[in-house]
Amino acid sequence: MKPDPRLTLARPDLASGDLEGRLDARRFARPRRMQVAVPAAAIRREPQPDAEQLDQVLLGERFDVLEIRDGYAWGQAARDGYVGHLAFGALAPEGAPPTHWVRVPLTYGFEAPTIKSRPTGPISLNSLVTVTAREGRLVKCDAGFWLPESHLSSLGDVAGDPAGIAEAHLGAAYLWGGREGCGIDCSGLILQALLACGRACPRDSDLQQALGAPVAAGDLKRGDLVFWKGHVAILVDGARIIHANAHHMAVAREPLKEAIERIRSSGGGDPTDYRRPLTRTRPDPD
Repeated sequence: MKPDPRLTLARPDLASGDLEGRLDARRFARPRRMQVAVPAAAIRREPQPDAEQLDQVLLGERFDVLEIRDGYAWGQAARDGYVGHLAFGALAPEGAPPTHWVRVPLTYGFEAPTIKSRPTGPISLNSLVTVTAREGRLVKCDAGFWLPESHLSSLGDVAGDPAGIAEAHLGAAYLWGGREGCGIDCSGLILQALLACGRACPRDSDLQQALGAPVAAGDLKRGDLVFWKGHVAILVDGARIIHANAHHMAVAREPLKEAIERIRSSGGGDPTDYRRPLTRTRPDPD
């Protein structure tokens, strides 16, 4: 089976060393582990600022760099596995393991331990930080700024309702390839919602369609996913969805029946699948 180029750190001339013996390349090398040092950075199709944005990486996330050329790093995002080009200036050497993650759609960091100091951000849900100090209601992170402690949770403290995470993004702008709390696309919204609930999730909707277990259209409930070709939404209840979409150019909530009719009439076809992503695949231990 041919490797998916979106998820395989390989070109004919260069590939990650862990792929040696599994595919052909003229040269293999070990990626350099780095981490994102800005609130969000675009993963682009080509090493150019105007190239298509395929994905985003968020503050503190790891990005494994295999090549640096013309100010861009070519590598792979550790969290969702996506391969592409990232502005090298957005990266820093990998630091101490993160201790906390952002648990609200958006927050700001501050230059000093006061909310009146110069802000940094916005910083999005699921961003990773290492807390190094506390003063009042703010904590200092390894990126050098101070964050509201109430906007963070310890790693391992996960949410339980992905639909609720999606609802917290209502009104956010639609952004192709986006994962930010202020700009996000359909599969980015699902990725962020499931990550917040402690569930690993691929980046694109066709890959997300393998999550969990299939569910019948007449048995839908909150948290289920509905897929069209190239699109995904999450169920708020058995009859309504929330999704980032180019029709509203925003994260919007609407009746599933109306969305099906609208997408069908615009040439997008009928839903291709319904999935329950958080279904257990193994029984609980006795």
